[in-house]
Amino acid sequence: MVKYKRVLLKLSGEALLGNRAFGIDSSVLNSIAKELREVWELGVEVGIVIGGGNIFRGVAGEEQGMDRARADYMGMLATLINALALQDAIESSGLPCRVMSALEVKEVAEPYIREKAIKHLEKKRILILACGTGNPFFTTDTAAALRALELKAEVLFKATKVDGVYDKDPVKYPDAKKYERLSFDEALAKKLRVMDATAFSLARDYRLPVLVFSLKDYGNIKKAVLGESVGTLIE
Repeated sequence: MVKYKRVLLKLSGEALLGNRAFGIDSSVLNSIAKELREVWELGVEVGIVIGGGNIFRGVAGEEQGMDRARADYMGMLATLINALALQDAIESSGLPCRVMSALEVKEVAEPYIREKAIKHLEKKRILILACGTGNPFFTTDTAAALRALELKAEVLFKATKVDGVYDKDPVKYPDAKKYERLSFDEALAKKLRVMDATAFSLARDYRLPVLVFSLKDYGNIKKAVLGESVGTLIE
């Protein structure tokens, strides 16, 4: 039996890189689509917020001298490219899928309307949410927390390159300790960077559980919806 019936999955743009330095690895897309099919067959309703860091990051644009707002809009459009690529992989696997965008690009995606988004989920369509919140200066972490609350998801899955939350960078420090479970207050007290401050505050204030796990290990999404031990749960 599944633990969660409606989930919001946050995917970073970097997760789509695979072994590439830039762009999208189709084998990663196909692997994600295959995992999502297994979850969909369990009757789980899935919303996805996707980043664009594999193509363009607003912060990087600002560091190069660009206007931050304009750079952030470019980053939002990068998330739309990723959303369309993921939609193609999901539909090729035989699943119904819709892309909704916080920026109006009606030729390729539906505008984000909360009530319509909920109906897509209720009709068992995989829902991909592109272009963040539609506003500059907000990350896709914040967009994920916001959409999870709007769509009444039971949990926010944050799929990353590491297998949970550690007390220090596990790449740099082999003795880093992984946490299996944390409260929001503990994460704050230990100054653990689970997600950006705005996203973290939203999740904490509205008691939205956040599960951080690795996307690299196939089957983790299914394990997560089943309530099996995977990653780090913050609640």
